[in-house]
Amino acid sequence: MKITKRTFGTLADGTAVSCWTMENAHGLRAELLDYGATIRSVQVPDRAGRLIDVVLGYDDLAGYAGNPSFYGATIGRFGNRIGGAEFALNGKTYWLAKNNGENHLHGGLRGFDKYVWQGTEEPDGVRFTRVSLDGEEGYPGTLTVSVKFSWQGDGLMLHYTAQCDQDTILNLTNHSYFNLDGEGTVQEQLLKIHADRYTPNDAGCLPTGELAPVAGTAMDFRAFKPIGKDADSDEPCVKPFRGYDVNFCLDGSVPAIEAKSLKSGIVMCVTTDQPGVQLFTANHMKERIGKNGQQYGHRSAFCLETQHFPDCIHHPDWPSCVLRAGEVFDSKTIYSFTTE
Repeated sequence: MKITKRTFGTLADGTAVSCWTMENAHGLRAELLDYGATIRSVQVPDRAGRLIDVVLGYDDLAGYAGNPSFYGATIGRFGNRIGGAEFALNGKTYWLAKNNGENHLHGGLRGFDKYVWQGTEEPDGVRFTRVSLDGEEGYPGTLTVSVKFSWQGDGLMLHYTAQCDQDTILNLTNHSYFNLDGEGTVQEQLLKIHADRYTPNDAGCLPTGELAPVAGTAMDFRAFKPIGKDADSDEPCVKPFRGYDVNFCLDGSVPAIEAKSLKSGIVMCVTTDQPGVQLFTANHMKERIGKNGQQYGHRSAFCLETQHFPDCIHHPDWPSCVLRAGEVFDSKTIYSFTTE
């Protein structure tokens, strides 16, 4: 493992932002920013051996500081939506920012993606740590959280740990946008999700509480199919959002998700201990220029956000997002790359 560090830029308040590059023995590279504990770049070989950058991002810090789409960032305290921007815990109601219609999204007005984390180089990776104080964005308890990035063979592992001094809720994820060709759209890239059920959304993209079967719907990714095949379906969980923005209930398979490009030959497999994954197909993405002058737009990428189910705090029969005081949250997600 080769790890190098460089200055990436300076925020308006004078805070310096650094970028770490991790290269494994096979030449796969990941670039990581301490701003937002962000994956800036993942470079993997295509079937011809050429390195392809398979995640979207920016060439400079300004792009990330004004990042409305969370490119590559670590999301917290609670990834995805909380209905009504409030929740009750131990008999007390906590009020959060309504930053997504009537709902709370991705940690609020200033989530984990908008902080500079403390970066530390370790022998086998890079760890980012921050302390989220009691009351930050309305959440209870002082939370110490870290994300360690490392190469495990040809798999990029994200290892999350967290501990709080009060009972709280937690739903950490990463918001990388993947394109296995490094350019164009992902319409023809193939996706397989090991999930028999999903959580249908209402008009505000909030789960209705139902766990519905994927069979016979546009949500059926149990066999490989092009991402764009059903993305323009008239189904109520697709059409209002101009594509996919929905949580799948993973069935425990290893890997949990598989994606591949017939053009580049790159195959990505996702292994996780989380119960769900949010598939987002970059719907409504505004045209913008990303790394190396690439034009990003509608369906330029797909996100696979491993997570607890959205709004699970309001559904006690779903896997719980409650982190009790003194308990250690420990979770791993691995994005592995091969070619065919």
